[in-house]
Amino acid sequence: MSHFNFENTLNELVKLDAPIERGPMMRWQRKALETGRQALSPLKLHSGSVLRTPAVQGKDTKTPNKNSSLSKTPNKKTPSTPLSNTADRFIPNRGTTDVDMAHYKMMNQENELVPDGGGDQSDNPDYQKKLSDALGKNPQDSKVLSFTNKVPRGAEGYMNNLKVLYSSGKTNAQKATVTRHIPQVPDRILDAPELVDDYYLNLLDWSCNNHIAVSLGPAVYVWNATSGNIVELMELTAQDEYISSIKWIKEGNIVAVATSSGEVQLWDVGQQKKMRTMASHSARVGSLSWNAHILSSGSRTGKIHHHDVRVQDHHIGTLTSHTQEVCGLAWSPDGRHLASGANDNQLCIWDATMSREIHPVHTFTEHQAAVRALAWCPWQSSLLASGGGTADRNIRFFNISTGFCLNSVDTGSQVCSILWSSQYRELVSGHGFSRNQLTMWKYPAMSVVSELFGHTARVLCLCLSPDGSTVASAAADETIRLWKCFACDKPKKITTKKKSDSTTSSSLTSKMR
Repeated sequence: MSHFNFENTLNELVKLDAPIERGPMMRWQRKALETGRQALSPLKLHSGSVLRTPAVQGKDTKTPNKNSSLSKTPNKKTPSTPLSNTADRFIPNRGTTDVDMAHYKMMNQENELVPDGGGDQSDNPDYQKKLSDALGKNPQDSKVLSFTNKVPRGAEGYMNNLKVLYSSGKTNAQKATVTRHIPQVPDRILDAPELVDDYYLNLLDWSCNNHIAVSLGPAVYVWNATSGNIVELMELTAQDEYISSIKWIKEGNIVAVATSSGEVQLWDVGQQKKMRTMASHSARVGSLSWNAHILSSGSRTGKIHHHDVRVQDHHIGTLTSHTQEVCGLAWSPDGRHLASGANDNQLCIWDATMSREIHPVHTFTEHQAAVRALAWCPWQSSLLASGGGTADRNIRFFNISTGFCLNSVDTGSQVCSILWSSQYRELVSGHGFSRNQLTMWKYPAMSVVSELFGHTARVLCLCLSPDGSTVASAAADETIRLWKCFACDKPKKITTKKKSDSTTSSSLTSKMR
């Protein structure tokens, strides 16, 4: 039985139901003894729904009335009576706080705290010297934050290194209302193995005889779009040499082929025979453009040479304004002006009468990247469209008569090539990363007519069929796709046919009479 007694004794010692008789006094008991009040049990203190606030020593515990001084809100002149330290919790005395003065110090800029000891240091020479060193040479132009003025424009030619180079989002242009059907899939896909993925080269062109010439590595192939036959026109034999540019003459029987060594060759496609070789450049020729019997070529050195293909001394002029590789050349339809774009971000306009060591008529510097995509408007000879590279991504329109930039549209990606439609007031542009699409635009609103997807790499070159209905696109995915972008509507064809028939019949009737 002894072990039961021990267990009962242990239970009584650890029981918490009864008050602990041994041990230190409770906090409320000590406070009661210090203040001389009767010690109340905690049960009696918390028995009511509201705790009683301890009365101030030596004061009446009755509720103060309206005439009592305790009912007034304490202010600066009549500070409130401090509470006794007999309360259970500490209540700070806020009666002496000067709220008006605190608000004044917080809002007044003249009383702001200044580092290193505080106070106003506007007259301190050491402080002013440190401030001017931190803000630069012109402290009055330096601002940490400013919401009143716009950000000042950078110096001319300044390039922001943090500018976003690529954009995966869609363009901000609005969708245009289209009344005709535009196929969203290519009409035909051609394989183009070994197509050089170089932004500065022009490796595709479509002749008026419906022949497509394309450069694949060191060789040039001609595809007959009417019959489907493919002919290998020529191939370079030198090691590591490749074709850098191709351009058909307006008549469509001769194609100019430029090489990485700086040569420009003329080939007769019908006879598959080389007519002549013109060597005048010291570096590769990345762009070509015909103006009747004059062939202009732009090289990696930044120089543009004019060649008269009828004479033996073919080199008749040199244009020197660009400082880097010329990647875009385009003669205007009337043959009066030549547009050149280069890797120095400049777009130059040259007059046809100027051929030797002169300055261009206009030099546009709005683009912030290489200018490769150039296209003259077919119905307005003074209107030129140009596209910038990755750091620019804009299609800009220039009036060469006035020398002003008419409009600029951010396309969201690299602009590799531009074509105007000869049947609609529209243009199509080929783009690079990240969507590698063809975008059709309505001019002059520049609203998106349609976007054509299919290429898996950037669209390097675009060319238009002789009838103006089909666009051929060559991309770095080594494919050539044919798109029926500008096909005529059937009602329009019927109307045109009726007009032609009526004209023919009337002319025949007049001849018979």
